[in-house]
Amino acid sequence: MTTNKIQIPCQKLISGGQSGVDHAVLDVCLNYSFPCGGWCPKNRKAEDGRIPEIYPLQETKESNYENRTRKNVTESDGTLIVISEKLEGGTLLTQQLALELKKPLRIVHPEDNPTHLIPWLSINNIKTLNVAGPRQSEWNNAYALTYRFISELVYKIKSSASYIQL
Repeated sequence: MTTNKIQIPCQKLISGGQSGVDHAVLDVCLNYSFPCGGWCPKNRKAEDGRIPEIYPLQETKESNYENRTRKNVTESDGTLIVISEKLEGGTLLTQQLALELKKPLRIVHPEDNPTHLIPWLSINNIKTLNVAGPRQSEWNNAYALTYRFISELVYKIKSSASYIQL
């Protein structure tokens, strides 16, 4: 007896839970029933207060952001950075860690069409994608623009699912 199994290029998005890009990623996943998670600092620390429990994040033993960033880059198969202008702060650190660890990395602007990411996800066998970018205080439209972009990406990922026979 043969069975069909759905195969999608990316099966989970992770982020660090910070305001802005990270919150948008997690909200899209929760709203569209797409698996998500990631690491956040001890005590669920973010610039806008405690990260809500609704986000399925694991806390690091430390309260600094650097350890959280390193764990998310390390435990993912690749990293996507969403930016408006230049890389700085924690977003720059994310890029540096991805390069240092030789992980697949893409930097996009939210006005880009996410369709070009599907082949990249497949070619690099990215099952868990770390998505990072500026916090809300560094980019006023980070949440809204990232939410739209990641919504489109999740739709494209789900649309690209293929059935394989086992």
